[in-house]
Amino acid sequence: MVVLSSILFSVLILIVILFQVALAAGMPWGEAAMGGKFPGKYPTSMRYACLLQITILVFIGLVVLSKAGVLLPQWSAFADTAIRFIVAYLVLGTILNLITRSVWERRIWAPVTILLLITSIIIAVS
Repeated sequence: MVVLSSILFSVLILIVILFQVALAAGMPWGEAAMGGKFPGKYPTSMRYACLLQITILVFIGLVVLSKAGVLLPQWSAFADTAIRFIVAYLVLGTILNLITRSVWERRIWAPVTILLLITSIIIAVS
């Protein structure tokens, strides 16, 4: 179950990262992020914020995969603790994606964050 969860988590986090890359590059998908506050192309400041978000998402992915035993075995002790914060982060992200005013976030990102949450919990308890 951990292997399947780590594969699904990896695919989903990669999709989220690629979406952030697209926003940072100027794709007009702002309606599907940040509650739809910036419809169309993100302003420059938000495009830089996407770069920070990408860094955080990559870090989260590496921690989860370390906890799953897939990558970075030297992070194992750190990942044992950090996974709890990641699960909490994903709980918050799931709630925010479920209550957002953005229809696109509810339709696209709520299911993605729910699956990220479920897979991260499976990995956390393994």
